Amino acid sequence: MKKTKEFWDRNAPRYARSPIRDEKAYRKKLTITQEYFRPDWSVLEFGCGTGSTAIVHAPYVKRIDATDISDRMLEIAERKAAEAGVENISFRQGTLESLALEPESYDAVLGLNVLHLLEDVEAAISRVHGLLKPGGIFVSSTVLIDDINAAWRMLIPLMQFVGFAPYVNRFGRQQLVSRLTDAGFGIDREWQPRNGSVFIVARKRS
Repeated sequence: MKKTKEFWDRNAPRYARSPIRDEKAYRKKLTITQEYFRPDWSVLEFGCGTGSTAIVHAPYVKRIDATDISDRMLEIAERKAAEAGVENISFRQGTLESLALEPESYDAVLGLNVLHLLEDVEAAISRVHGLLKPGGIFVSSTVLIDDINAAWRMLIPLMQFVGFAPYVNRFGRQQLVSRLTDAGFGIDREWQPRNGSVFIVARKRS
C-alpha cells in the first residue's frame, strides 16, 4: 500500500497533464452515468485521481465524496474544484478499506479506471455493495489486463521494475462480471469501445 501511494504521489503532476486517450468514449461514459443520476443523490467516487470526473458530475447530484490514496492527487483535485466553483464535492484521502464510511449511505459508487489497480478486487466489490443503498448503482470502467495484447502484458513487469507502472491485477471480462454478480449485483449496462476499458453499470439487488 505504501509503494502504491508513493507511486501515485510521484506521478500526480504527470497524470494531471495527461490527455484523455479517447475523448468520445469518455463523453459517452459520462452521459450514460448522468442518465442514472438524480438531484438528491449521494455519490462516492473512489480512486478519483485529480477529480476531473467528479467535477463534471457534481451539478447532477446532491453531493460527492471523492477519495484517493494519493495526497498529491487530491491537492490538484481540490484546486481544480475551487477554480471551477464546485462546492458539493468532499475530497478525502484514503482507500475503500481504510475510510470509515456508513453502510448503505450512497445511491451510486464510481470506481473508474481503478479496479485493475487493486490487489483484492473481490473485497473492493463487496465493500461497494455494502456502501450502496438497495437498488443503488456501481459504475466502473476497467482495463482488462488479461484480455489485452500479449506483448503489452509482457511489458508490464518491465515498466513496473523501472517505476513507470503501478501494480495491476490481471483479470478478464468474464472474471469481472462473475465477481460482480457473485457479490449481489445485476448488470444493468455494459459497453466496451474497441480496444478500450469495459464500462459497466451494476445495480445492487434489493
